[in-house]
Amino acid sequence: MENRIQNTFQKKRILNIYLTAGYPKLADTVTIVQELVKNGVDMVEIGMPFSDPLADGPTIQNSSEIAIKNGITLDLIFEQIQEIRKTVEIPIILMGYFNQLLQFGIEQFLEKAAQVGVDSLIIPDLPIDIYQEEYKSLVEKYGLKMSFLITPQTSEERIHLIAKESRAFLYVVSSYAITGGKSEIEDYQTQYFERIKSLNIETPKLIGFGISNKETFETACQYAEGAIIGSAFIKALENSPNLKETIKEFVRNIK
Repeated sequence: MENRIQNTFQKKRILNIYLTAGYPKLADTVTIVQELVKNGVDMVEIGMPFSDPLADGPTIQNSSEIAIKNGITLDLIFEQIQEIRKTVEIPIILMGYFNQLLQFGIEQFLEKAAQVGVDSLIIPDLPIDIYQEEYKSLVEKYGLKMSFLITPQTSEERIHLIAKESRAFLYVVSSYAITGGKSEIEDYQTQYFERIKSLNIETPKLIGFGISNKETFETACQYAEGAIIGSAFIKALENSPNLKETIKEFVRNIK
């Protein structure tokens, strides 16, 4: 598991695509991930749909609502990942909210995630001090890695702490906005990226939120090992008459 993430970060210009499990249709998760890999995506972030997502903009919220209506559950997501792992070697990240882990049972969730081949987790509403005190040893027991988020408001001292605990990568939130709120990178964001770069953090960094096209992807890659694209990809899937063609074209237009 360690090797999948470490091996990926031997490369630069890493493209991590976020998708919502069970969207557009319940069974599409497996096909979407396989097609992303076929078209050269380096890692995937699978969103676990949740009724009250904190950091997600309207596009991802809407996809979550549709997936929940489609009947997606955590059990089903684990089954889909198990199926994906039969053909896919790249890192798989699960993103969701702490409430989902509580409802499933935290240790059961971690054990199941490790068992089906998940590499790391992003739980935006899990405070890092609570993680360190209560859950870090459990996460490590199952060989999983965490990624935590920093924003333009995060202090330098806290950035170093968060980077240290982010064993997969440091998730650099590019702006003050929710996901999907922007389509270009502004001056204050570039200054923020410069500041993060100047800290010489050893943890690999991926920039997310507002990365939506080739231009913003290339900018992100100047300051980090790569970027995460979510809302723009979900939008592309929304009205897609042919998932395979849509995915091929989407990735080709970015990388």
